Amino acid sequence: MRSIEAAGLRIIAAAPIITSAPLGPSRRHYANGAVLVESTLAPDALLDILQGLERAFGRRRRGARWQARVLDLDIVLWSGGAWSTPHLIIPHPAFRSRRFVVGPAARIAPRWRDRVTGLTLRHLATRLDRPRPAP
Repeated sequence: MRSIEAAGLRIIAAAPIITSAPLGPSRRHYANGAVLVESTLAPDALLDILQGLERAFGRRRRGARWQARVLDLDIVLWSGGAWSTPHLIIPHPAFRSRRFVVGPAARIAPRWRDRVTGLTLRHLATRLDRPRPAP
């Protein structure tokens, strides 16, 4: 969090850290959280800063996707709505199905509305927490 602020981003809110099982072949569990930041930067410039922070913490982007990593910072939502470049898509395409993303995000911005589904983060989190019928 201090590194995010030192990079010139203002943290408005931060969710408690939760633990989640990995997606893909990694065997380690991850600590996940969410922060709401204020910035005048466009998403691609913000992504450059976040990837610089990942490198500062020892992340190296090489080899296969889905491998264990020291730090993974994503831009999941943006107040400007949708954003799409070859390197960044907002909203994050898979965020609605990931409890470890939606849960922390709903803790800090429960009324934030997903412009694709029209649902708030609170509603999306409730859907993910709802028990599913057995097949």
